Amino acid sequence: MAEPSLRILQLNTERGWRGGERQTLLTALGLRERGHEVHLLLRKEGALAKQAAAQGFVVYTAEDGLSFGWWLARKGKQFDVWHAQTASVVAWAVLAAVWRARPLVFSRRTSFPVGARAWLTGMKWRRVSQLVAISEAAAQAPRALGVATRVISSAVLPVAAQPQRVQDFLKQTRLEGRRLVGSAAALSAEKDPVTLIHAAAKVCEQFADVVFVHWGADGAASQQARQAIAQLGLQNRYLLLGFEPDVESLFAALSVFVLSSRFEALGSSVLDAMLQKIPVVSTDAGGLKETVCEGRGLVCTPGDATTMAAHICSILAQPEQAQARAEVAYAAVRADYAADNMVERYVEVYRAALTEQRVSR
Repeated sequence: MAEPSLRILQLNTERGWRGGERQTLLTALGLRERGHEVHLLLRKEGALAKQAAAQGFVVYTAEDGLSFGWWLARKGKQFDVWHAQTASVVAWAVLAAVWRARPLVFSRRTSFPVGARAWLTGMKWRRVSQLVAISEAAAQAPRALGVATRVISSAVLPVAAQPQRVQDFLKQTRLEGRRLVGSAAALSAEKDPVTLIHAAAKVCEQFADVVFVHWGADGAASQQARQAIAQLGLQNRYLLLGFEPDVESLFAALSVFVLSSRFEALGSSVLDAMLQKIPVVSTDAGGLKETVCEGRGLVCTPGDATTMAAHICSILAQPEQAQARAEVAYAAVRADYAADNMVERYVEVYRAALTEQRVSR
């Protein structure tokens, strides 16, 4: 006998569009395909709210953590399970879940250390029905606090080829005939764009035909990044291109993809590059140790511009070896990060949380 479908509420408080928002929508789509009813409570006027509405989902909106909690307390009981996809909503969701006797699942998408108020964070996490981490790196902090944590990796979908978009991009940026090294990351401290810029200077000294392209929104490291580009004379060799929707479809223009993060729970942009057989160089920060392993790419320690540059140069100088490595990465990502697997594992978590709640009543 088939198990009954579930009514699931996905929660996400972010205003912009990054990996977590993409995963929230991907999860919702997968659940709906399996016959479950999925609604979303999202940040008002956020990018995810617009995307989810365009996909035909019922979308509710709120302004801040308090209003999210108030909405849950008033209307959340109509759902079987709540799934918090961002950390900022968890405290309010925990309070509302206790009040409304609803299981709450939380996906932790960062690998940051907990910090000075670990006791408070641990108390909050222990009230969650099931804490899920997207990598072993993201699971370390909750486990250190004694919180049972299950790892369910984020998923990636094959990127539909858009050759015309790629050609238009190369023409508009006047990069036709150049070899491109690219990165897709916000200009924030944890993504460490300055180290990548210093690595770029070393690469550009050796390869006159190489240009670096960096897609990503401004952040706390924006000014430092622009200063480094100016100081190193890279104005025409390191291009900051800002946020670009569906940027992964432009990765086909790249000879190398690079991620210079100091903290990274998984590195979904790396997975996108691997799915397009683009050779990858990254740091070994956090979950990148798991993503870029077993011959899938070349890694260096965070902040090491010299080794990062050497790896990029190696790929540019030996493209056949790099492509063989990219084939290994492609096969691994197809096997390990499939959307079907991710969604099915979340359904298992939801049902287990519901069963546990019924037993404890």
